[in-house]
Amino acid sequence: MTREAGFTIEPEPIDSLEAQGALSSYVAELEERFPDGFDTSRAAPPAKTNFVPPAGVFLLVRSGGAVLGCGALRTDSDGAGEIRRMWISPALRGRGAGRALLAELEAHARRYRCDRIRLDTAAELHEARALYASAGYAEVQAYNDNAYAAHWFEKRLV
Repeated sequence: MTREAGFTIEPEPIDSLEAQGALSSYVAELEERFPDGFDTSRAAPPAKTNFVPPAGVFLLVRSGGAVLGCGALRTDSDGAGEIRRMWISPALRGRGAGRALLAELEAHARRYRCDRIRLDTAAELHEARALYASAGYAEVQAYNDNAYAAHWFEKRLV
C-alpha cells in the first residue's frame, strides 16, 4: 500500500465489479491504441482462477476513491511468475503508480516463492517497455503465443 503518493495498491477478487471495471478500462485503452483494435481472446487469456492465492493475485490501484489501475500475477509450476493485465489510468500516470504496482506484483511473486518473473508487452506500449527496462527486466525470447506481444521480458528475483 502506498498512501503517501496519493494512491493505494491492494488485492481484489478479479471478478469483483471494481476489478472488472478496471479491466474494461484496460481493454478500452488497448482498443484505442492498437491499429487494428484489441480482442482479449487473442491475447493468451489466462483463467480467472490463475489470479486467486496461492496461484496468483489481482491488484487494484485506487486514488481519491476511484479505481485507476490494475495488475495481475499468476504463478507457473516451473517457478516463474507472470505479470498480466498491468494498466495505469492516464489520470494517474507520472506519479509513480506504475513502478509501485510493478514492485508490489514482484513482492507477491517472492511470497509465492517464484525465482523469476516475466511478462510480455505490445510494440505500441513504449512507456511500458521503458518502465520494465528501468526496473531490471531483460528482453528474452518469446515464451507464449500472445498475438499482441512483440516484446517479452524476464527478471530474476533474489
